[in-house]
Amino acid sequence: MSSLTDSKIPIKNLYYMLCYAWGHLNEKDMANIAREDEKDIKHLLTRILLVKLRSLIKRGFYREYKSSIEETGTLKGRVLFQESINTFSFKRGKMYCDFEEMTHDIVLNQIIKSTLYSLLQNPELATSLKEEIKNLYSYFAEVSTIKLSQRLFQELRLHRSNQHYRFVLDICRFLYESMLLNEDDSDSIFADFERDPKAMARLFEDFVRNFYKKEMPTFKVYRENIYWDAEGKDTHFLPLMQTDISLESKERKIIMDTKYYQHALTRNFGAEKVISGNLYQLFAYLSNHKRSADKETAGMLLYPKTGKELNLSYKIKGFPVKICTVDLDRDWKVIHERLVELVVF
Repeated sequence: MSSLTDSKIPIKNLYYMLCYAWGHLNEKDMANIAREDEKDIKHLLTRILLVKLRSLIKRGFYREYKSSIEETGTLKGRVLFQESINTFSFKRGKMYCDFEEMTHDIVLNQIIKSTLYSLLQNPELATSLKEEIKNLYSYFAEVSTIKLSQRLFQELRLHRSNQHYRFVLDICRFLYESMLLNEDDSDSIFADFERDPKAMARLFEDFVRNFYKKEMPTFKVYRENIYWDAEGKDTHFLPLMQTDISLESKERKIIMDTKYYQHALTRNFGAEKVISGNLYQLFAYLSNHKRSADKETAGMLLYPKTGKELNLSYKIKGFPVKICTVDLDRDWKVIHERLVELVVF
């Protein structure tokens, strides 16, 4: 099935989706700094990154204690006698010492500087933004550059004292993932995130899930593991089913599957039909989940609108099922209202 690649979501809407997906709703208004001629989401996020970095520089970089071993004439920390003797440090009036000192040359700041360095090497980035980066780059003179990697971002652990870095680091991670770096890091270019089917499908799912978590507090919103209602001694061979989104209130449970496709319908012998594989998958969730006697369970397939709007409703084996679309090209207020009305039935 083809992914949705021909439809262009407005840059501001894409930014709002990222804010929901990342859990940074307080940063939604930053979209207002977008220019009328903004090229793409990467340029907008770079512009926002620079604004946030100016605030960070004004506030001061976060620092941590870092262990160092140094030959020094001033005693500090723990004296390393064996190393000092082996290297005849005493003849130079010095000793090797193991000590800790506060420094801002730590991984959080190293990631930011390395991201700025990669952006400066990017031939696709606007010259005006590169000039702004150069103006800020000098503030990172005492911070090292490092090799960025997915693992580096995954292992980051933030806490109360450095939580203000989270949005900046999420932007850095997005920009890193959007750039294809050569082995020598000398000439990085932007990948076309908006036309990456896997990236956009993941964003669409995370956005919708976090939208309902934030905007529909009457529902418990989560991902749910569903096991096959099967008998036999080797049921462990059966694949695990996991919902994209499960919404549960006192009266109703909705199992929702998000699909980021070019078309919500397919053609069969010249007639438009619901995509069979998607419907089979949703029905498998509905028929195998643990039912509650006191609440109705419904299913929904949700697609971005690229052609006509869909509001299809059925009852399949006793389960209410809806196939719907949301138009991501509309004003954000309209998108908000549409997502709310989909689960109020």
